[in-house]
Amino acid sequence: MIDKAGGTQGDFTTVIGPDAVFKGELSFEKGVRVDGRIEGKITTKGYLGVSQGGKLQADVAAGSIIVEGQVTGNLNASDRVELRKTARLKGDIRASKLLVAEGAAFTGQCQVGPDAGAAPAAAPGANRLTEKEALPRK
Repeated sequence: MIDKAGGTQGDFTTVIGPDAVFKGELSFEKGVRVDGRIEGKITTKGYLGVSQGGKLQADVAAGSIIVEGQVTGNLNASDRVELRKTARLKGDIRASKLLVAEGAAFTGQCQVGPDAGAAPAAAPGANRLTEKEALPRK
């Protein structure tokens, strides 16, 4: 579990239990561990942990994000995003640091670096080259 094996014990002051379903906007100051299901939007300066049984269908803006479960949505972390071996993510990542364990699945785009976590998200396709700008195919 995130708070024991992850070395982040005490960072998660709130737990969304395995039988809980939350729909809407969730904001908090410190940390939350999701063992249940959340649909909507999550905002925090603290930690967000999605345990192995947790499921998110949400866009997230957080200080740090640890994923062991399933996430569909964009993750924006001012510090780091960590995808552990059981993580399944469909969405884009923006973070200062990114850690991906062997076995994790990630489908999407990512921007990583000191400025990535602080910058606002670009419009979809904003970083893509036009056909004229792209290198010619051989």
